[in-house]
Amino acid sequence: MPDWIYALILGVVEGLTEFIPVSSTGHLLLAKQALGLPGGFWDTFCVLIQLGAILAVAALYFTRLWAVATGLGSSPAARRFTFSVLAAFLPAAVLGLALHDVIKAVLFESPIVICISLIVGGVILIGIDRFAPAPKQTEAMDLPWKTAFGIGLFQCLAMIPGVSRSGATIVGSMLLGVEKRAAAEFSFFLAIPTMAGAFAVDAWRSRDQIDLDHAWIIAVGFVVSFAVALVVIKAMLAFVSRRGYAPFGWWRILVGAAGLAILSLR
Repeated sequence: MPDWIYALILGVVEGLTEFIPVSSTGHLLLAKQALGLPGGFWDTFCVLIQLGAILAVAALYFTRLWAVATGLGSSPAARRFTFSVLAAFLPAAVLGLALHDVIKAVLFESPIVICISLIVGGVILIGIDRFAPAPKQTEAMDLPWKTAFGIGLFQCLAMIPGVSRSGATIVGSMLLGVEKRAAAEFSFFLAIPTMAGAFAVDAWRSRDQIDLDHAWIIAVGFVVSFAVALVVIKAMLAFVSRRGYAPFGWWRILVGAAGLAILSLR
């Protein structure tokens, strides 16, 4: 198949999975393995197209985010929200810079780690959906900075492919007393600096791998992931409000078990 079809497939996978707690990175890397794509450029591609999905958050929440940006000088609420997102972003920023090469060189090439992480994370999601403490915070844009920092520590677990950035932050949020819909929304907001930072670091460190031929392939994945994520974000909030997170947990277990079964036959 031509490269643009691979880019389209991976863009759809990214858009479908970035904001639901099933691990977009895990699904992307398993899809890359299933398609027989090598590492190197395609690992970088899987990181870079995540920015397309992140821009979907900025588009859907533009009015609220613009109000925050223009109100920083006059609104305590805007400053509190900005500080909480930065507090949550800080742990992953520090560890991500320190461990970038190890994560990409070792963990990105381990499908067994991804499958096990999917299964373990699925069990945790099912458990947290049933046994989470009663929520004390119901508004994603009004979290105390200490709660936000705790969520950021949970986000660091997502450096292991298969754990899921959104899954780790949602589980952490709910354990810290954030209502499930608000947990999802804060995960969306936190994704903006986290994934923008990951994009910038990976784009810079992989700049020698990206030429004009690669740029248009990345553009295909970028646009597709943006378009698909626009639909998924709206659908996820409605789904979570009705059904919770257990269905995502069962999906993770199914995909992880299927992956291990396929690996055992090789």
